[in-house]
Amino acid sequence: MVQQVAPSLAHHQMDAFLALGLGFAFAGFVAALYRAWRAQPPSFNMLLAGGAPALVAVPLIAAAGPAIIMRNTLRGRRYERRKIHFVAMATMIASFWSMAVGHQLMKLVALTH
Repeated sequence: MVQQVAPSLAHHQMDAFLALGLGFAFAGFVAALYRAWRAQPPSFNMLLAGGAPALVAVPLIAAAGPAIIMRNTLRGRRYERRKIHFVAMATMIASFWSMAVGHQLMKLVALTH
């Protein structure tokens, strides 16, 4: 008699985990590409430029947002001594944003196959 082994993660849980990882990896990749191109990290301040530069910055920030949030959060914790609950909240926001980006990338890949 063969005993059935229950999977440790449900399908939707595995999708969420993969979307989270893919979203953070993609955000880091986009942020690194921008930093290599412009010799400065992407920032939310790019939206303050106004006009066409701010409009062009929207897709970049949409893709690199989780990396920007985490960079700012970790720098704030180290240099400004921000409290840990602030770091936890920012990490949750970046994680949900990353999951949304990763989910969209997973849908895009699924359309190509």
